[in-house]
Amino acid sequence: MQPQHAGRAPSGGRRTAVVREVLRPHPMAVVLRLDVPDRVDHLPGQHYVVRLTSPDGYVAQRSYSIVSAPHDPLVELFIERLDEGEVSTFLADTVEPGDELAVQGPIGGWFVWPGDTPALCVGGGTGVAPFVGMLRHARHLDRLDLLRIAVTARTRAQLPYAEEFLAAGATVALSREAGPDGRPAGRLAADDVRPLLRSEATAYVCGSAGFAESASALLVELGVPATAVRVERFGPSG
Repeated sequence: MQPQHAGRAPSGGRRTAVVREVLRPHPMAVVLRLDVPDRVDHLPGQHYVVRLTSPDGYVAQRSYSIVSAPHDPLVELFIERLDEGEVSTFLADTVEPGDELAVQGPIGGWFVWPGDTPALCVGGGTGVAPFVGMLRHARHLDRLDLLRIAVTARTRAQLPYAEEFLAAGATVALSREAGPDGRPAGRLAADDVRPLLRSEATAYVCGSAGFAESASALLVELGVPATAVRVERFGPSG
């Protein structure tokens, strides 16, 4: 791995990655662990672009958050399988260990956590992916005290990396069933987030467009300055 440059988010170019592991936690998702040669070390919150080229030259590419921590020798990506997705269906249904993928990364300088500042992470559905990388990085640094996390999904089975979040003490809100701590079914609410607030923390919000809008508005209503809220939206590409 190449060292990252101090004072700004690292950026990497195009590489040919080798798929080392393929995990399928449930039918609608796949986890790929990639060996990226001469890779540039990343900051949690950055992403990789996966680029596919068909025999006739047609190119499709999509961005996926990096789930692995910087110290992990492999780059881990969580990919939700979308029935109409040109890239996600191929990655979920066809890719196997030993395959090669064209990738570019790490990319992104706004939605990153440097690992030494207080952060509040609010994620919905597959939008929790970048927070897994932040959580793993904090654990590696022995700085879990810097992170406060609230995540939500319809059910526990639909929450990616649910066990990791629960083990870290994250607030988990499930809208279709009772939560693991006995919380009644319901959407993420002010009462869930209010105990997690710290005046000095940067808030990171990630999820669908609708979730990102409502969650960021909730934070502002609770007194978080809009300038302290960073938002990233997940969802199908047009």
